[in-house]
Amino acid sequence: MSLDESFANLKAEIDKADREVKAAVEAERDEITVKVDDARRKADARADELRAKNTGTDSPWQQVETDWQRHVAAVRKHVDKTKASMDRDEAVRDAGSAYQDAVDAIDFARSAIGEAEYATLEALQAEKYARQMGAAL
Repeated sequence: MSLDESFANLKAEIDKADREVKAAVEAERDEITVKVDDARRKADARADELRAKNTGTDSPWQQVETDWQRHVAAVRKHVDKTKASMDRDEAVRDAGSAYQDAVDAIDFARSAIGEAEYATLEALQAEKYARQMGAAL
């Protein structure tokens, strides 16, 4: 798959996630719970794919991925633990914590998209330069 195709796939995934979030704003709690469970399964599958892809590689992104997975595991452990026994005050605290985690994840993703754009453009520039210098890629 070419870099521009990979970048276009990223946009398609962002657009799909945007539609899911917008639909959840108007949905009932039970409907959102189904969406949460589905999103978690998909995120887990993507994380597994990324781990499998990076196994045995010396990618500079491997440490970022490892740190991110550690963070995700800690957040999910907290969420799973607090779901079981919540009173109203805990529910309010949990909502605030979940909201902040979502904001942080969105900010991280925004930064990652910027890095993906930079890396893609840098790779395309390097490819064009190599071809200009007579390399057969």
